[in-house]
Amino acid sequence: MEIVNSSLKNKNTLKRKRYVIPLIVIVALVLLRVALPYIVKNYVNKVLADIPGYYGHVDAIEISLLRGAYVIEGMYLNKVDALSEVPFLKLEKTDISVEWKSLFKGKVVSELILIRPTFIYMSEDQQQGEEEAAEFDDWTKALTGLVPIDINHLQISDGKAAFVEFTTSPNIDLNLNNIELDANNLKNVVLDGRELPSEVNATATSIGNGNVKMNGKMNLVKQIPDMDISFSLEDASVTAFNDFTNHYAGIDFSEGNFNIYSEMAIADGFLTGYVKPLLKDSKLVSKNDKFFEKLWEGFVRFFKFVLKNQKSNTLATKVPFQGDLNNVQTKVWPTIFNIVQNGWIDGFKSTVDDDVTFEDAEKLADEDGDEDKSREEKKAERQKGRAKRKPEKAKTNNE
Repeated sequence: MEIVNSSLKNKNTLKRKRYVIPLIVIVALVLLRVALPYIVKNYVNKVLADIPGYYGHVDAIEISLLRGAYVIEGMYLNKVDALSEVPFLKLEKTDISVEWKSLFKGKVVSELILIRPTFIYMSEDQQQGEEEAAEFDDWTKALTGLVPIDINHLQISDGKAAFVEFTTSPNIDLNLNNIELDANNLKNVVLDGRELPSEVNATATSIGNGNVKMNGKMNLVKQIPDMDISFSLEDASVTAFNDFTNHYAGIDFSEGNFNIYSEMAIADGFLTGYVKPLLKDSKLVSKNDKFFEKLWEGFVRFFKFVLKNQKSNTLATKVPFQGDLNNVQTKVWPTIFNIVQNGWIDGFKSTVDDDVTFEDAEKLADEDGDEDKSREEKKAERQKGRAKRKPEKAKTNNE
């Protein structure tokens, strides 16, 4: 009888364990799932608070295990000095998730979506040194460290970027609003020669309600990225730039449109391209102040009248540049000739010229490579000649 009772107790114990253990595991997973956002939030806040020269914080973090994603709400990063904090970076909503279509191809990469991000760079009267460069490395590494795997798709929606200079009076504020950016295939490691696998498209609104567009292709896998980019800024009211032009050139505009068109290509660290600024239907503000300011204004008006294209009413030039990224040089005489060409020969068109290609940058890189190779070959020939002459010279001396 005792044996039977013991057997029944063992069976009941096994039955309880059969249900209790899975139940404990389920409860533990549920508690972990509930606590996980708070654990991640505390970790992220610690990382942001420990960046040298900066202080950051996030309001909340949501985690979606099924989607393989987490969403950061209300993240900011301020630059800290001895007296105050200065706004630097603000991300209203950041969505970080696994890119499933790449996962099906055997690649574990992520996509990053930034909703209404704001970036403000404030220039101060100081020289950029090693300390500032170290701070840049610190905050960029910290932020990219929040994304656990390589980013393959980047999307920015309704962003803002601003450059503010406080050392001027009034302050200079150059900004871009309504930034929309879409960059795909940023981490494609399957490359064919110098192929540009990543495509980037962006639009924005500049100060003066100018229309900004950027399109191009890149290879960001390389240490020095290859790229082929075109850029345009069209129909910006030049009066919005008066703080800038008055500070650096001593002139103000009462009306006019400002346009910029540019193309550039980079291959193996060598750059080629141009920038083409156009000023259309512009008029200067008349000043009744100091003599030298009046004299300078008169010179500018004369220069503008002589070199302006009377038919299209534009003052323009085209500034070509090329060279190693460590030593990029602009071409002075072509720039001067292009001013005269626009004014007296053939006015520049308000468009990207489409005359710079990635093959141009490749050719520039190859030419430099051929020069280096030629120098190495000549050096090898000289060393070979010296080695050959040594036995002959030694033989002569012995004789």
